Amino acid sequence: MPIRKQYTVLLPFPTGGGHWSSTGQELELLDVEANALRSAGRLELTSVLAVHKQAVDMQATPTQPAKKAAAKKAE
Repeated sequence: MPIRKQYTVLLPFPTGGGHWSSTGQELELLDVEANALRSAGRLELTSVLAVHKQAVDMQATPTQPAKKAAAKKAE
């Protein structure tokens, strides 16, 4: 039996019958079904997005508080 994977919609696209997907919606699709949509940037594997989000969160967290720079006025 073919394996379906969990994908998250990034940009809405028509799903058929006049219905559209919505941003953030999770879908279970075959690789064949998802290939063109991934190439167009309309969806991504949910697991890939989770890893990317963790990496961004780790970079955004400062380890030391920022220090204010002393501004010197030129005379």
